[in-house]
Amino acid sequence: MRDTKIKPFYAVIFGGDGDLSKRKIIPAFYNRFIDQQLTIPFQIICISRSLDDEIEFKKTLVSFIAKSVEHEKDLDQIDVFLSNLVLMQISSTTVEKFNKLKTALEIKKDWQRVFYFSVPSSAFSEICNTLNETKLISATSKVVLEKPLGYDLKSSQEINAIISAVFEERQIFRIDHYLGKETVQNLMVLRFANHLFERAWNADNIESVQITVAERLGVEKRAGYYDKTGALLDMVQNHLLQILCLIAMEPPSNLNPDTVRNEKLKVLESLRFFNKSTIKGNITRGQYTRGTISGDKVNSYLEDIEAYNSETETFVAIKAYIDNWRWKNTPFYLRSGKRMKKKYSDIVINFKTMPHNIFTDSDHPLKNKLIIRLQPEERIELVQLSKVPGPGGYRFKPISLKLDFVDSFKERMPDAYERLIIDILRGNQTLFMRHDELEAAWKWIESINTNWQKEIPLDLYESGSWGPGDSILDNDEKWQTR
Repeated sequence: MRDTKIKPFYAVIFGGDGDLSKRKIIPAFYNRFIDQQLTIPFQIICISRSLDDEIEFKKTLVSFIAKSVEHEKDLDQIDVFLSNLVLMQISSTTVEKFNKLKTALEIKKDWQRVFYFSVPSSAFSEICNTLNETKLISATSKVVLEKPLGYDLKSSQEINAIISAVFEERQIFRIDHYLGKETVQNLMVLRFANHLFERAWNADNIESVQITVAERLGVEKRAGYYDKTGALLDMVQNHLLQILCLIAMEPPSNLNPDTVRNEKLKVLESLRFFNKSTIKGNITRGQYTRGTISGDKVNSYLEDIEAYNSETETFVAIKAYIDNWRWKNTPFYLRSGKRMKKKYSDIVINFKTMPHNIFTDSDHPLKNKLIIRLQPEERIELVQLSKVPGPGGYRFKPISLKLDFVDSFKERMPDAYERLIIDILRGNQTLFMRHDELEAAWKWIESINTNWQKEIPLDLYESGSWGPGDSILDNDEKWQTR
């Protein structure tokens, strides 16, 4: 799929004047443009319900694009790029209003049409139905769906039924930007191209797996959305579960999109469900209170959302199990929280200790860690014990062998959205969730969601800490803090 030629296209961004479009989507198109991956004719149509001043809109885009480029010289083609972008005001989802879009798209009838839904999922139905009624969907059309795709299993099924009524599954791209991150991509290569790791990648050798996404920020401008979802639905249901799938999946027979996604689906279907008894002691939920981060005092969650009776969690920690031969009884720790002491995302593979310790005087357990850092600096570390130089017996010190992506690869590291957008244009669905994957993920999440509010108390934690004091931790180890 890498060599698949990108064909001329229209990218129609519903919510094109929104925050996600300006911060991520349009800068991603621009960076692919200046890297000469978009050498074919194209047009980006930003749909807005209210804005109609295209000149002012483009001026605001310049500042967002400037933040995404590596060097100032990379802005020398911004006028050329923006000449391929138009702002279109469509105040309502009616056939009459969409006829304006239809007129624009029919100028080049042979171009592929990418409809990007950068809007709440509550708007998906009306947009899909009007696109269909206006006869704007062709065999080469694609639709890109931003999360959240529902707030529970039933609503997710309803949304997918609406989308599937007008688009075929091969045309649907459910986007999760975590899957576009370079180190997440490298999980496949790390496992399946390196004999050293794949032979040890099982319950016989691995003691536990930790997947952590820690954020320093609070809810910021997302209060209305976040209070209806919380950390479980905002982070675990999509980002963390997708990373878990790549870590735990069996080797696919090839890199065909459906072959890869079949293996991910098997992982999701093997997750051990929770019930009222098993949820206790295996899940922690918390909400941040006032605190201090880097010397600055910050508000509580309730103050941030200006509502004082919310039970929405801003922290979640889950001890999960995958019931199959490879991972039987190996705990997977999934953690995510806001207002943490430090921002970082990583995966820690904790290997088991040596079966027999001949270094009886050692204060260190004889085991290794493989740390895969997703952000802020992308790198891979293998932590091993090494002898401290000098006489007087064996003294040990953990030493990291590091593969730093910035040092090892001098080229600019593309943003996750850049990679995913190119895959969409090429029609490569490998990094996008299939409908049965999404449904399997929701079924597991439902086993938590239907039990935990009655069984698991909401623990308060101070902003600038590592979360609730009794958080589910791996053998009482603290979060990685490097």
